[in-house]
Amino acid sequence: MTNTRFETVIFDWAGTTVDYGCFAPVRAFQEAFREFGIEPTMDETRKPMGMLKHDHINTMLHMERIARAWEDAHGAAPSEADVDAVYSHFEPKLLSILDRFSTPKPGVLDAVAALRGMGLKIGSTTGYTDSMMDIVVPKAAEAGYAPDYWISPDGTDGYGRPYPYMIFRNLETLHVTDVRKAAKIGDTLSDIREGKNAGVFTIGVTEGGSQMALSQTEFEALSPADRDAARAAARTAFVAAGADAVIDTMAELPTLLAQLA
Repeated sequence: MTNTRFETVIFDWAGTTVDYGCFAPVRAFQEAFREFGIEPTMDETRKPMGMLKHDHINTMLHMERIARAWEDAHGAAPSEADVDAVYSHFEPKLLSILDRFSTPKPGVLDAVAALRGMGLKIGSTTGYTDSMMDIVVPKAAEAGYAPDYWISPDGTDGYGRPYPYMIFRNLETLHVTDVRKAAKIGDTLSDIREGKNAGVFTIGVTEGGSQMALSQTEFEALSPADRDAARAAARTAFVAAGADAVIDTMAELPTLLAQLA
């Protein structure tokens, strides 16, 4: 069945299509900050998730509690040089573990196959850099996930989310005729803002995403009521950020898009 409303779906990577729970960057961010005497909380670490990683560190350093802790530890307010210094510790940490966090999430391969069967092209954007994607892309492809196009903020002069430029580059490369014929799906509020700023139909995914912030083991260990509560909390955040729709698993995506056609 051909989908007449949409021509492409543009996916995020970590937390959406690979790396259930989006744990690779979280681990690297926290370890990098610890080397400078700062213990960021999980909420602080995840709040900017989806942004270009340098921008993510800058945002964290200027959070009120972290900025005060930095000044207490280093005698001055965090500066641009400090952002660069933390990033210089973050990037090698992330690169060293990314190959272990590139497995497609449950339902992704089947959903992508179904979307392609509907005649849709598969695009993607990310908060990772090209050097990070050079590890993730081949590993994901080995496991069966290979979108038609991917781009990082390196391809848009460093202007990552929430700027819409990576989406625009997808639309251009995949020859999409109208922004209204594209859907963007992601697991962070930055993904939602990126999609809304680009004018495309924007979808949040709850399970296995950074907004929910649970590993697959942790999620499956929850009671049914607690699972519902975790989904509801993520859903509420996505809707507040402007999401046009929210799904819990990637298995729901083909049905949703078929219903919208």
